[in-house]
Amino acid sequence: MPADETVIFDQPCPIRDVLDRIGDQWSLLVLEALSHGTLRYSDLMRGIGDISKQMLAKTLRRLEMDGFVTRKVFAEVPPRVEYSLSPLGRSFMQQVQGMIAWADANHRDIVLNRRAYEQG
Repeated sequence: MPADETVIFDQPCPIRDVLDRIGDQWSLLVLEALSHGTLRYSDLMRGIGDISKQMLAKTLRRLEMDGFVTRKVFAEVPPRVEYSLSPLGRSFMQQVQGMIAWADANHRDIVLNRRAYEQG
C-alpha cells in the first residue's frame, strides 16, 4: 500500500471502534431522526427532546467527523445550517432499522421483565 494510503488505526477492532462511537446515549437517536430527512439544529433539539444544546452540538460534530452526517451552511442572515445523513450514514441506518423496529416491538416486554426482576 502506498504511503499516502496508509491508515493508522487507533482502535485495532473495527467493531469496537464503530460501536464506541455510535453506541453512546445520543448518536443513534440523532441518526434515527436524520433518517427521515434533512433537519435543522432546532428541529433536532425538538425531535430528541431531552438532549442539551451542548450535547447535541458535540454529537453532531462527532457524527460529521466520522462521516455519518453532512452539515450544510447557507449564507443567510441569520445563518441557516442543515444536517443530513451522508451516504455512509444512510447505509448504516439501513442496517440498524431492523434493530430499531425490534426495540420498538419488544420494549414493553423488556420493561415488564425488568420490573419482575427487581421485585424478586
